[in-house]
Amino acid sequence: MEEMEKVLKPDRYEHSIGVAYTAASMAMVFGADIRKALTAGILHDCAKNMSSDAQLKLLKKHDIEVSEIEIKNPSLLHAKTGMYLAESRYGIEDPEILSAIRWHTTGCPGMSTLDKIIYVADFIEPGRKMRDYLVSVRKTAFSDLDLAVRDTTKEVTDYLKTLDKECDPMTMETLEYYDSLIKERRNG
Repeated sequence: MEEMEKVLKPDRYEHSIGVAYTAASMAMVFGADIRKALTAGILHDCAKNMSSDAQLKLLKKHDIEVSEIEIKNPSLLHAKTGMYLAESRYGIEDPEILSAIRWHTTGCPGMSTLDKIIYVADFIEPGRKMRDYLVSVRKTAFSDLDLAVRDTTKEVTDYLKTLDKECDPMTMETLEYYDSLIKERRNG
């Protein structure tokens, strides 16, 4: 945690602490590894303060694929860059932690429990500006993880529409996957 305090801006560091502790709490509820949740939570935004150009350069240098949507929306780059830095700079070898960092911005269909925890914890951590939907998602996050992923993704896609921003196709796939999963559960 001390290393992150040195490399992140104070507000980003506070956010990362909030995600780490929220993720640890969720890990207790859903039987995930608490230390992995703390680690992924504190590191999830480890690349956030790098410029978009520096991230693109690093990703290209290490042959990490960058999509057109990531080039158009460089705020998405920090997930892949963060995964790379977590492994190369911070010595994280655990594939579960690396995956959780990788998917914390867009989500993906069929995420692991830790992936889902970091994805949702990033959205609901206590420092987030209060919005009406947060009350509901925060409650759901500690009772039904798949529903929390669906609701989080729905809020993200709805928000992007209000900004008239293009949504990453993986986020749409995530929404469709978890929406279908929830409907299946309710009908089954």
